[in-house]
Amino acid sequence: MVAFTMLIVLMPVLLIVASCILLTNGWPVFYVQERIGQNAKPFKMFKFKTMRGVEKNSIAACEADRITTLGRWLRRTKIDELPELLNILIGDMSFVGPRPDVAGYADKLEGDDRCILKMKPGLTGVASLKYRNEDEILSQQANPKEYNDTVIWPDKVRLNREYFSRQSFWLDLKVILCTATGKCLQGFE
Repeated sequence: MVAFTMLIVLMPVLLIVASCILLTNGWPVFYVQERIGQNAKPFKMFKFKTMRGVEKNSIAACEADRITTLGRWLRRTKIDELPELLNILIGDMSFVGPRPDVAGYADKLEGDDRCILKMKPGLTGVASLKYRNEDEILSQQANPKEYNDTVIWPDKVRLNREYFSRQSFWLDLKVILCTATGKCLQGFE
């Protein structure tokens, strides 16, 4: 119900953003990518298109030269992720949980780390809060993919495992409030 209500309330914003993308970057206005969801089930995740052409790499910083001016703003403000409300409405995602990975990363989860796949992926989560400026961090690295694979992704797995063991309604509420206010979540460093 909350996702449906938000889609209705945000419809003017969604239509304006879609129109701007259509005018500056053409059709389609959505970027649809297969991600791995709860119980390792693949699903199609919706986002607003922020790059020219077809994205070939799951690490956006590797293709930063293809991000449009509008796309940079949409990514910085996280407005590019608003279409994921459709994924919540469909039931593939929830508001809070680990961000859904692409198959190449989800397949690397081993042992106790696979507990992450028991949860529905989220629009936001503890790892999302810590790495809200991930594109910026990766753009400053000589090898963004290597840095992601050896530093950021393992830390996100650690944070998501910790979230799995501590998840509660109150923690989810804190994550949502921290996401809305741009503050960091204490206790998940």
